Amino acid sequence: MALISLEDLDGLDDEQLEDDITDNPEPMDEDDRLLAHWQAVASTHQVSVPPEMNVPIQEMTRNSQQREPLPFTLVSRHEKMGDVLYEERVYPAGNWASVTAAEDLYEQSISMAFMKLMRFICKENSAGRYLGMTVPVVSNIHMMEDGNTFEKEVQTAFFLPAEFQLSPPQPFDPDITIVHREPIRVVARTFLGTTTEETVGRQVGLLWEILGAGDNLRRDEYIVAVYENPGVPRRRNEIWFIRRDL
Repeated sequence: MALISLEDLDGLDDEQLEDDITDNPEPMDEDDRLLAHWQAVASTHQVSVPPEMNVPIQEMTRNSQQREPLPFTLVSRHEKMGDVLYEERVYPAGNWASVTAAEDLYEQSISMAFMKLMRFICKENSAGRYLGMTVPVVSNIHMMEDGNTFEKEVQTAFFLPAEFQLSPPQPFDPDITIVHREPIRVVARTFLGTTTEETVGRQVGLLWEILGAGDNLRRDEYIVAVYENPGVPRRRNEIWFIRRDL
């Protein structure tokens, strides 16, 4: 979320894939090599990718160029010396596919949740077809009373493509729910790199330093938005602060 993957891995060169499978002396076809790469990436977050994920991985790789951006209205952009510090945006109401996980680590929770969402996207749904992918995938994190510690439960969700907003396909997995979320106004700041509990916590602190005190911003819940897969060295993510009203 660290996600296991959100975009095409075809851009990986042969050397990168070979580095991930050097312990396996048997010849591997391209599908197996791609699964091996995912397994290697996931292991850095103490997550296992089971072999049955091979089909969803291939499906999402083939369709990676058809991702829909999550629609939003830009309210304002705040810059300093040509760099964007943060933006304010309003995201519309809509239907989301959501999974709640509570693993030991934040990065484990979002990875496990996204694997479930992948299977839903890739035909394990009442429509019996590949649904299409939207970005970013978002994870809602809730804070303990001390304001610094993440609660174990993390909600990871993706916005259903426009084609399915009025009539959402139903998931076969009982851990996935289709939820209607109301419009939301957020303060969004981009950061590059990994999305672990440590890095996300650091980004929360940095944005508070930039904004100062803000009674209209929630401190009990934040959103992490992820746009790219962890194979990208400086992948794009965002931290979202939630305004109490639109």
